[in-house]
This record gives sequence, structure tokens and C-alpha cells, in this order.
Amino acid sequence: MVEVSGNVSKALADAARLQAPRVLAILATRFGSLDLADDAVADALVDAARSWPATGVPHNPAGWLMTTAKRRAIDRSRNVTRDYNNTQASAPQLLEQRESADKGGRHLIDDRAGIVDERLRLLFLCCHPALNIDTQVALTLRLVGGLTTPEISAAFLVPEATLAQRIVRAKRKIRVANIPLSIPDPLTDRLDAVLGVLYLIFNEGYFSRSVGHGSPVRVDLVAEAIRLTSILCELTDEPEVRGLLALQLFHQSRDSSRLDPSGDLVRLEDQDRSKWDQSRINEANGHLFDAIGQMAPGRYQAEAIIAGYHANARTASETDWGSIAAIYSQLEAMSGSPVMSLNRAVAVAMVDGPAAGLKILNGIQDLDHYHLLWATKGELLRRAGDRSDAIGAFERAIELATVPTEIRHLQRQLAQLESEI
Repeated sequence: MVEVSGNVSKALADAARLQAPRVLAILATRFGSLDLADDAVADALVDAARSWPATGVPHNPAGWLMTTAKRRAIDRSRNVTRDYNNTQASAPQLLEQRESADKGGRHLIDDRAGIVDERLRLLFLCCHPALNIDTQVALTLRLVGGLTTPEISAAFLVPEATLAQRIVRAKRKIRVANIPLSIPDPLTDRLDAVLGVLYLIFNEGYFSRSVGHGSPVRVDLVAEAIRLTSILCELTDEPEVRGLLALQLFHQSRDSSRLDPSGDLVRLEDQDRSKWDQSRINEANGHLFDAIGQMAPGRYQAEAIIAGYHANARTASETDWGSIAAIYSQLEAMSGSPVMSLNRAVAVAMVDGPAAGLKILNGIQDLDHYHLLWATKGELLRRAGDRSDAIGAFERAIELATVPTEIRHLQRQLAQLESEI
């Protein structure tokens, strides 16, 4: 076995994560087959894993991957043609049945004027209404975001085998139903699903569960979600699109201050705000200004407004927690999400004290296995002076947490609390 150096290992990881989704999208467009393109890219990645450790990383890894995957796609296409010819000679009735089912759409390509990004077209394919929402998200993370099956299964909290079957079934459904690789017209027909997917891709990058002891930020996914959302902004003036982009940019502006020199998390109130990217904040403010006022704020606009209150506060003490609590109340009513109730509890506690926040927390159901519920409860109990129960809450949060940086952060809070007794 050839030993893989660190440089080669990183190049292979980058090829799978950063370059493969674009190659997949281009080949799916050119060949009109998602399955063919996906298989060809997988073949090319296997070829890279076999050859690069021995020959070295190519000067242009993306070009190498594209060339190799294209050749593999051509080979597979030839095999399909050969099988077609053999079937035509031996059982032509089977082809007649298949062609009747495919009539009017053997090619998946259906361009709209001005649409030039293949991955965006692939994104709308993955978010087709014929697929359920979990499948839409999983397929997009797999094909457009470049996540592995284990990473996606962690995001969904489902077994890897279940997630893999879900993706296989989705691809089969796309093939059998001949779902077009196209941008819907009007764009709003599938916009909610696409925005939901982009939101989850961003969150997977920003709060990644797949990183070890390094940064919890997956910059490639954050950048990709922002890039695709920016393209959507060029295609539609829907306020929620700009709201989502503003939300993403507000969060991204704080990247440089989220970790201390040891790589551990820094709480928002303790972050050095001079390190926040003011150009990103200004850009987000502009998008949010364009979005609000056109109609009652939707989910992403509302979350962006909250993020804007944090980003534009010069100090933590200047944060308008009262307005934030009111917006979380609207989001709670809008979505019925217990996570919004949890966030409202935090805001209310900042305005009316820890007892008011704890009252809301104690009424939340369905989050007993969510580590942030227990971490929040531990912090509010600590502020209320109930150190014994606070310790128990932090211990439960540590048991449930999975990200190393979060676990270390909670452990430090617990140790500090225990030292005060």
C-alpha cells in the first residue's frame, strides 16, 4: 500500500469536497444524466486516490478531475449505448416501452436565459417537489455541498445506512420520473425548499459537527451557501432570499473572533468586536434594508434582523435584547419550533432576569436530548444562584454534546462553577 502524505491527503479531500460537486453538475448538464455524472465523478475520485499517492498531486487537480470524470462518463455512456443496441437486436419491445415513458424528455437539460451556473441548476433539481424535504436536503448536501454520507447522517441524526438508502432512492426517482435538470419558472415554485437547503448547508459549515479538534467552521460550505444564495439574489427580488443572504453574512462577519488562540469557543458577549468584519456587516445591512418593508418579514428576514441587532451593537451591553425577544416570539408563533422558544428564553432572561427565562425553558417540550437546552438551563440556574442544579444541567449538556469545541467549552463552564462552591 502506498503511504499517503499530508499534502496528497488534503488534495484528495479538497477534490472530493470542493471540486467534485462542480464537476458533477457540469457533467450532469452535458450528458443529461445525474446517475451517469455521479458515477463518473466517483470513478474519477477512486482513480485519484489510487494514482496521486504514487505520481503526486497534479498541477491542476480540478482540471485533472474534470478530464478523468469526463472520460469515465464517455466510457459509461458507450456501455449504455452498447447495451441499448444489444437490447434493440434481441428485445426491441423493451425499448419501445422505455422510450414511451421517456417521451418528451430524454434530455434533462432545460436552460433559462441568463442561468449559467450548473450547480444552481443541480440545486433546483435536488429540491424538486416530487422529493420530500428530508430527501431534498440530503441530496443537495451530497451532490451540491459535497458532504459525505456520515456527515449528512450526523446532521439528520439518522443511521448512515438509512441516509444512503434515501439518497439512492431519490436518484432513482429522478431518473424514473425524468425530472428535468432545470430552473423552475416561476422561480418561487421551489424557492422555499431551496432556501431551506441553503440555510442547512450554511449551518453545517458554520456549526460543523464533522471537525475534530480544529475549527468548528467549514469555510468551504459557508462560502458555497453564500455564493449560491448570492446567485439567487441576482435571479429574483424575493425578500426572503436577501434575508437569508443577510443572515449568512452577519454570522460570517464574526468568524475571526469565535475562537480563542487555543481553538476553543468564545461566547458572543466575550468576543472582540474589533475583529468583526465590518465590510460584511455593511453588506448584510444593505441586503436586509432591501428585504424589509416589502411585506411582513418571513423567517429568514426575521432571523437576519436578530443577527443584525447583535452585529451592529458596538458592545454586548448595547444589544437590544427587548427587540430580539419580541422577534423570537414572532418566529416561535410562525414556526412552532421549540428551538425558537429556547432562543426567546435566552433573550427574555437578558431583559427580565434568569427566573423569567427559566420559566419559559421549563415549558419547552421535545428538546430533552438537545445539549443547548441543558447548557442554557445551566447558565440561567447559575445566574439565579442555584449552583447545584446548574452543575447537573451542565453535566447533562456535556453528555449530549458531540462537537469537541463545544464539549470543551461546557467543561470549562462546569469547572468554573464547581470551583465557586
